[in-house]
Amino acid sequence: MKELGSTPEFFDDMIPCKTVAATVKNLQSLYNEAVERLNHGFAEFAETGERPVQTPVTYPYLLLNIKARREGSSDPIGFVSIRGMGWYGSSVTTPDIFKSYLTDQLTRIEKAYEVDYFVGYCNEDIPLAFAIDPSTFEMKGDFTPRIPDYFPLPNLKLIHDDLANGVWEPDDSQPLPLSLFPALRTDYSLQRLKHYTGTNPNCFQKFVIFTNYQRYVDEFIELAKGALKGDDHHGFCSPGQGMITKAEDYVSDPNQKLPQMPAYHLMAENNMGITLINIGVGPSNAKTITDHVAVLRSHCWLMLGHCGGLRNTQILGDFVLAHAYLRDDQILDEILPTQIPLPTIAEVQIALTEAISNVMELSGHQMKRHVRTGTVVTTDDRNWEMRYAGLRTRINQSRAIAIDMESATIAANGYRYRVPYGTLLCVSDRPLHGEIKLPGSAEQFYRSRVAQHLNIGLEAMSILKSAAETGTLHSRKLRSLDDPVFR
Repeated sequence: MKELGSTPEFFDDMIPCKTVAATVKNLQSLYNEAVERLNHGFAEFAETGERPVQTPVTYPYLLLNIKARREGSSDPIGFVSIRGMGWYGSSVTTPDIFKSYLTDQLTRIEKAYEVDYFVGYCNEDIPLAFAIDPSTFEMKGDFTPRIPDYFPLPNLKLIHDDLANGVWEPDDSQPLPLSLFPALRTDYSLQRLKHYTGTNPNCFQKFVIFTNYQRYVDEFIELAKGALKGDDHHGFCSPGQGMITKAEDYVSDPNQKLPQMPAYHLMAENNMGITLINIGVGPSNAKTITDHVAVLRSHCWLMLGHCGGLRNTQILGDFVLAHAYLRDDQILDEILPTQIPLPTIAEVQIALTEAISNVMELSGHQMKRHVRTGTVVTTDDRNWEMRYAGLRTRINQSRAIAIDMESATIAANGYRYRVPYGTLLCVSDRPLHGEIKLPGSAEQFYRSRVAQHLNIGLEAMSILKSAAETGTLHSRKLRSLDDPVFR
């Protein structure tokens, strides 16, 4: 059988590696050496304003020759698509951040196939902005205009999501893609994550909760401080705070200026803890942040927030477990047409149902009274009520039971990026029925329901952690016909 893909033009300079551990270690060494050379060159430039004497600084490259399939392997991760055996490769950035991910993916491939590993430098420049910390340099003169003459800048023509979007066309002269995100695309998102969330990418955990309400953040911080007293978590990180390991070290600053979408990380071994991000209101924020979190290859995305209940049988505080989405957010329509269905992820739905039962101590008819499953409408119009006459038919036909501004966007990007997703919302108002919340009752409602809602989300993530560790969470239902080998 003809091997698919070709060896890259820089193959002669690549180093064969015998084990997964050696492969990852060599990638780390190559990247660190490249970044050190780039920083050294820029330090020289900042001092003199002259072109530094240095060799080209490029990304490390991971190349696999995947050969015969081993008997009895059925793991959906590390699965070669219908394209078959051959050469697969990808440029790699910041291997220190992705060490556990790379090790896990390569180990699964090795269990399923006979494989040879090679590492080396590729011909893709590392952009200066992605590899240095400007605050560590002092420019001796006004040399800034010369930077593009001497150092590579990000090439936006090469930063795209063609593979994730299903529009990528193979190049017979190159290896087949090993992962959804090559180095440039990954570095682009790592930089944006720092900007939007106010925390470093290496703090992000594999289980991510998105919320649209600050009260969930306040509750999460208190829960995180309590969790630090146990053995399962070894740190908590938040904007402006850095990482702490003791609850008493957390300092609350009411005057702190938060980033646009602040992230909070309850950290565990191998990044198997929980990250909570307050994405604010609207599908634009939801798409922006999930575009970037996607490169970290989360195990699950969960939306926990408030919604408007659309049925007269619902009461304030009821939960909505989405099993379908009516996408009226407009934001991904060109990339992922609305006629593409977003499948329910059974593992996530089951975990959420079990978590509701555990936390609320409900089952059977009692659970059905307080938890509705159904279609959630996600709109980009906060004042959608003023065009209800035009929306009424679609809401009726879709059998929608709730409306919000983020859930379908997160689900659509989860589908697009092959990340399991789910939605559990809390009814905070009933816009079609004119129900009001008096100040006192509203405060009591928020206090009781936010804590309970967040605990359900955390319990669901705990259940899904076991599924992720055994590989059963990442089934092939989110994979396309010609997906890369890495999930």
